[in-house]
Amino acid sequence: MSRHSTKPAGRSGKTATRTAKKSEKASRVAAKKASKSARLPVGKTTRAARAGAPAAKTVKMIRTSSPPVQPVAAHEIPARLHKYQVGETVYYTSPTFGRAAATGSYIVVKLLPSEGDDYQYRIKSSGEAFERVAKESQLDRA
Repeated sequence: MSRHSTKPAGRSGKTATRTAKKSEKASRVAAKKASKSARLPVGKTTRAARAGAPAAKTVKMIRTSSPPVQPVAAHEIPARLHKYQVGETVYYTSPTFGRAAATGSYIVVKLLPSEGDDYQYRIKSSGEAFERVAKESQLDRA
């Protein structure tokens, strides 16, 4: 008996597997195209819409120009300076939660950077062995 007579009628196992894979791929490609057309960029239309078929509503983007802005040179920016200078005598008013004895005359020892809107200073009293950090709002001219 020959080999060909014992095979079952119809497609072989390999051919059936290939056909199933091809149809699966075709369905994935169709799904991808459908999702791509659903997320069109703003202002773009599909080929079907250009051909005259009814399509989803398109959104047009309106571009406006911004008003002209004059560049500001670095030397023109108004920089706020410290109110008091090193060596200057100032009157320190301690905060309400601090020691009341801390209020009095101090000498500015060092200028410190600002903390928010208030510049800071390192101040020293002749009656104390240590220096304090004070905000500009806590100091007055002596």
